[in-house]
Amino acid sequence: MSELPELKKSFFARWGWPTFILLLLLGLAGLGAAWYVLWKPNVKPSAFGPAYLYIRTGSGFAAVQDSLNKYELLRDSSTFAWLARQRGYSHHVRPGRYLLAPNLSNSALLDKLERGEQDTVAFVLDAFKYKPQLARQVARHLEADSVSLRRLLQDNAFLQRQYQLDTTTILTLFLPGPYRLFWNTSAQQFLDSAAATHRRFWTAQRRQRADSLRLSPTQVHVLASIVQRETAKKEDKPVIAGVYLNRLRRGMRLQADPTLLWAIGNFGVKRVLNKDKLVDSPYNTYKHKGLPPGPITSANRQSLDAVLKPAAHQYLFFCARPDRSGYSDFAETFAEHKQNARRYQHMLDSLRILR
Repeated sequence: MSELPELKKSFFARWGWPTFILLLLLGLAGLGAAWYVLWKPNVKPSAFGPAYLYIRTGSGFAAVQDSLNKYELLRDSSTFAWLARQRGYSHHVRPGRYLLAPNLSNSALLDKLERGEQDTVAFVLDAFKYKPQLARQVARHLEADSVSLRRLLQDNAFLQRQYQLDTTTILTLFLPGPYRLFWNTSAQQFLDSAAATHRRFWTAQRRQRADSLRLSPTQVHVLASIVQRETAKKEDKPVIAGVYLNRLRRGMRLQADPTLLWAIGNFGVKRVLNKDKLVDSPYNTYKHKGLPPGPITSANRQSLDAVLKPAAHQYLFFCARPDRSGYSDFAETFAEHKQNARRYQHMLDSLRILR
């Protein structure tokens, strides 16, 4: 213990107090610099809600720097760049969408980026009628571009191998509703996620119901897509599903107007004309018996369950009510149906709706 005082004496004897004070100041300055670079809050608070850093797949550190600078996310980008180089982050850039909490330090931000602790994207997939509409929706929320998704949706061999569906039936894979995925999800990963959602929906109980109706899950989706286009009313969906199932059992044509509108590519039509019924398409259910080859929209859970639990009745016809309530009038005979249809046509005439 006697050596320590002697060491102090020898130090001060050789260097003196001024040197000691200088070294102390330099040490404190070093600690201050380290705090400034490592732990000082550096992420700017945003006045427009949460701030996110998007790093595209395959991007390098230069792209990360460009994004940070372009959107002015940091108070001092030079200290972040210096620390990133010292830690070798430039060789371990991981893509994703990262939430930048206000006042995050350089060290904490790098920890987040290096570990790939990205934030998920929550979005609602709306019902769609055509593949390009699906691709555009997905591209608005995820890194996967619409071109790559459309390419996969047109690859028959891939779709059959991966999902046992083809380019016509692939739209039955998608259930409208909420999704939560990483932003850098690829086109195939999105399809895999949709397939997983599809599998969860098709429980053993739902498959048994489909079997009891002598329908496959794909056929249920196709019929549900027609029901969905016919009405938005929850109460009418099972009744309309029952009408179409009654017609299928009797070998009658479905004569579903929405399938004609899909065939002519115009869902804005209010009045279906006789010339529409002549369109040459497998979706023309006035010409062809049975279900069309694929869905005319992505059916939601409510429409699917309406087909799986149809109302029991003897109706074979229905027509929109003339009160424009969105509900339908149902009939067992064609004579009754003609009366209902005539009232609806009179309403269209009174409003001068010709198409």
